[in-house]
Amino acid sequence: MSPSDLLRYDLLNLFKILGPPSATNPYYFNGDFVDRGSFSVECALLLLAFKVAEPRCMHLARGNHECRNMNMMYGFQEEVHTKYNSQTMELFTDAFNMLPLGCVIGGQVFCVHGGLFSRDGVSIAELQALDRKREPPDSGLMSELLWSDPSPFPGRQPSKRGVGVAFGPDVNARFLTLT
Repeated sequence: MSPSDLLRYDLLNLFKILGPPSATNPYYFNGDFVDRGSFSVECALLLLAFKVAEPRCMHLARGNHECRNMNMMYGFQEEVHTKYNSQTMELFTDAFNMLPLGCVIGGQVFCVHGGLFSRDGVSIAELQALDRKREPPDSGLMSELLWSDPSPFPGRQPSKRGVGVAFGPDVNARFLTLT
């Protein structure tokens, strides 16, 4: 099976089933579009090409795999070096650092790759003020946006991942009343 065949069964198949990205059929990808198989480079390039060609049709948010450390550990960096070179990897890193950390759709839907925060009272304005054009730190709001996970248990618990927090339905409800 050729690389184009495998890619077709994933991302291209999605576009085939749901229609191609366009101004009337926009897509939102909520991170982790790399480190997910042998064709991460092709997937990332296709998504970025759509974003450049028609910004209204493609919306990309940063996930926890759109950072240097994860790319080193989970294979994207090696894939880029095999197919291109270290300069290309630096360009990907720069592009990933520019991605937004999430979005609010229609003033009603809060979308981030990870989840909520280790403290109450975090506002959208506070999130917009974050310096996202960098590698995520080991803790803090940026890391929590990328790494936190919902939990069925009330309150907050340490994350099994070692970064971010596990947050319960009560934490979620308080956040929704704030925004």
